Amino acid sequence: MTTTQITNVEINSATYQDIPALADLLTELFSIEKDFKPDTAKQVTGLGLMLNKPEQAVIKVARNGDGTVIGMVSAQLVISPAEGPTSAWVEDMIISKNYRAAGLGRMLLVDVLRWAQDNGATRAQLLVDTENEPAVGYYKHLGWETTQLQARRVFI
Repeated sequence: MTTTQITNVEINSATYQDIPALADLLTELFSIEKDFKPDTAKQVTGLGLMLNKPEQAVIKVARNGDGTVIGMVSAQLVISPAEGPTSAWVEDMIISKNYRAAGLGRMLLVDVLRWAQDNGATRAQLLVDTENEPAVGYYKHLGWETTQLQARRVFI
């Protein structure tokens, strides 16, 4: 894999105009995850819902020098009866294939966690596909701890 040299990277909050690029990134992400399937219509709807609630959710994007979205991460605030104040669910972390291993993931996570903390969160958690060994290793490297909890879901 070739990493593209990155200059003038900006990390900021996504806008409605970014939704097509974000949906493309999610297609890339979901193509390697067994639990999700790319579905542009669903992803566009979900992204729009998040952007509609800036007090509860944020999507952070990395842009290269020409403004192209090359990475993203999202977070949503939830109330945590176990821990007291709010916590943040971090999701949808993806760096476009040609831009990986250049520090963008760390930059995005720092920014999204700053947003969470600024909005009252005292803890953050994320789910990682256990078969995505690079992602598992990456989060471990950054200090994310494994818990004894296991994710479950039901469609309603």
